[in-house]
Amino acid sequence: MELKGQVAVVTGAASGIGRASALRLAHDGAVVGLLDMNEAGLLETQAMIEAQGGQALSVPTDLLERSDISAAFGRITDELGPVDVLFNNAGGPARAGTRSFPNANVEQWDEVLALNLRAVADCTREVVGDMKARRQGRIISTSSEQAYRGGPGFTDYSAAKAGLLGFTRSLALEMAPYGVTVNAICPGVIRTGLTDQMPEEHIQASIASIPMGRIGEPEEIAHAVSFFASPGASYVTGTYLLVAGGRTLH
Repeated sequence: MELKGQVAVVTGAASGIGRASALRLAHDGAVVGLLDMNEAGLLETQAMIEAQGGQALSVPTDLLERSDISAAFGRITDELGPVDVLFNNAGGPARAGTRSFPNANVEQWDEVLALNLRAVADCTREVVGDMKARRQGRIISTSSEQAYRGGPGFTDYSAAKAGLLGFTRSLALEMAPYGVTVNAICPGVIRTGLTDQMPEEHIQASIASIPMGRIGEPEEIAHAVSFFASPGASYVTGTYLLVAGGRTLH
């Protein structure tokens, strides 16, 4: 229970990596604020946390709306207390699907950059001032192996996730004198709702590209989140951890 008495916020907490990480942070002792547009999924995550003896607060939030974000963090602070751990997890490729750069329109780029980069900055802005004043805090964000590897049809997503690594490093330098750590996790292919919708041949092609020969599980990302949030990571900042089964070694 290394996080007992602390408040953690997880974005994209209705499913997948966000849900697994919220469960893990609650297991570690934190009270968890859950943010996502999917209210039904949030309530399921909250029920799972409460079933294991934890405490959580579901706050349906549109992370593309700054006013929604501000209201959500205001409610969390009022009801749970100051935020000690922020896990910026929400993100993903364009809802319209992948497109080659010549065929990707400006609206698609705006959507992907807003969700994967701007929303991270907006959520971080809500907590960083208080963390600085209290001289404690953990900011963790989900980047992607795509920030390293790139991929056809993912120019927008790869650019956003690479930008997130730059944001992480720069903010870490600003916050280090105040004891606030800022780190990122770069997942590879992880079993989520998105991968479950992939054609079987695409899944098998992905597995063939992974030296460990399997797709990762959301809980394996949650372990990394738990480490970065823990007291044991107090001297780790401005770095990013690849959790990709060796896929980036090719």
